[in-house]
Amino acid sequence: MLSGVGFHAFAQSNAGTPARIEVNFDKTVGPMKPVWAWFGYDEPNYTYMKDGKKLLTEIAELSPGPVYVRAHCLLCTGDGTAALKWGSTNAYTEDENGKPVYNWAIVDSIFDTYVKRGMKPLAQIGFMPKALSTNPEPYQHDWKPGDPYNKIMTGWAYPPKDYQKWADLVYNWVKHSVERYGQKEVESWYWEVWNEPNGYWKGTMEEFFKLYDYSADAVKRALPTARIGGLNIAGTSSPGGKKWLEAFLLHCAEGTNYATGKKGAPLDAVLFHAKGSPKLINGVVRMNMSPQLRDIQTGFKSVLAYPQFKNLPLIVGESDPEGCAACGMATNPSNAYRNGTMYSSYTAATFARKYALADQYGVNFLGAVSWSFEFENQPWFYGFRDLATNGVDKPVLNVFRMFGKMSGNRVEVKSDRMYPLQMVLDSSIRGQQTEIGALASKENKKAAVMLWNYHDDDLQGAAEPVELTLNGINSKKIKITEYRIDREHSNSYEAWKKMGSPQNPDKGQIVALEKAGQLEKMSREPLLEHKKGKTVVKIALPRQAVSLITLEW
Repeated sequence: MLSGVGFHAFAQSNAGTPARIEVNFDKTVGPMKPVWAWFGYDEPNYTYMKDGKKLLTEIAELSPGPVYVRAHCLLCTGDGTAALKWGSTNAYTEDENGKPVYNWAIVDSIFDTYVKRGMKPLAQIGFMPKALSTNPEPYQHDWKPGDPYNKIMTGWAYPPKDYQKWADLVYNWVKHSVERYGQKEVESWYWEVWNEPNGYWKGTMEEFFKLYDYSADAVKRALPTARIGGLNIAGTSSPGGKKWLEAFLLHCAEGTNYATGKKGAPLDAVLFHAKGSPKLINGVVRMNMSPQLRDIQTGFKSVLAYPQFKNLPLIVGESDPEGCAACGMATNPSNAYRNGTMYSSYTAATFARKYALADQYGVNFLGAVSWSFEFENQPWFYGFRDLATNGVDKPVLNVFRMFGKMSGNRVEVKSDRMYPLQMVLDSSIRGQQTEIGALASKENKKAAVMLWNYHDDDLQGAAEPVELTLNGINSKKIKITEYRIDREHSNSYEAWKKMGSPQNPDKGQIVALEKAGQLEKMSREPLLEHKKGKTVVKIALPRQAVSLITLEW
């Protein structure tokens, strides 16, 4: 529960008056699904590079269950050289007679990296190999930050000149995966067709449905128990995005299948995208989570319109504060939030709302992909939307470490400083007061409470007192631990700035930055009081801070 139920919402507290949060551990709201344990990126060749492997290892370790990973360009033609918003595997070429030549070496090296770490591919079937493209030249783009975004739309974005050859490629890829990793392993993956066909597709809507039908049929022929979905539409709540999503659902439910001639198409998961919209106002970044959450709301509602789809897993295939991970703050000043604690506190506040929306609509919300990874051999803290820079973790990654410590069921939370869900959908979080909100979980004899102090305006602020009342723990012996992300804790960016922002840090500095990038435990336990059967925890939470209180008894 995320409203101020039982409290006067937005109490005009005087300076020093604590924010009051109450957690009822005996009132279950829903399962604490690891919907956060999903990540993705444009550049698949970073996967097996030095910093890519290091980050994937850390992501795998922070989650108690499997992490799903999604990457673009898994079927693009090229030699595997990484570039911004580009990747290639050379999986498909043709000989001089036009016969297919399959080469799984690079694709395997990508999926091997995941599977060895217990991760699962959210395997994207795309994009178009050069030999199959109806308009192959130019093929690889040379986009760089600051260039017009549509410059990336080259030969890889076109329909196939031969849908049967495309289907054969998909069939052979899935068949090869089963042979390499085993049927049980591949059954645990999700396959999905293409990405953002309302932007990344140079064909018609009907041509995309044809591509989907041929792809899904090929996947199911290779492995009948494989799970296939779509369509990862962009701007889900926009008129165009909504039109595409609803037409796709109608096609899967009732349309004539282009591959089989039968009614409908296989659909084992529905995927769509959700993005916020930060702006620079008088030199200050102002975040906006409303569009992101409305995209999710629209996706949920669109699927519920089809009774046959209402229980399908729903995956937000990209769920982020804005659209372009590879657009740094030098070329896009509104992205200056990414290095520090604005990104981490935004992430905490938005995931709480994703859970709340799933509760409200009663959907099978499976995951939300944070489209953020790392960019190999790029300037330190360039302001990409990433989890680490040059092998050093950024504050946002520590929010996911916190989520990894939450398990069991979500329980009821009440806060007098938490913005109601509908208000956030309408106007984000930008009132006079910051939001001091919480998300809590309980499993057996342990529990966790995530707290954040967030506002859309990217400003720092003094610590505010928080009084956290815990109900439903029938024990006076409680082991309590606090983890913290703020300017002084779990923050490699502030540590780097204190070093003078070096672009060539020495070995000792790198060791210090790596340490600063880890999730930090507070040296002093929070003050704990027992009052009339209640346990009260008192802490002080700076603006943009996120704390995780863990409890064992």
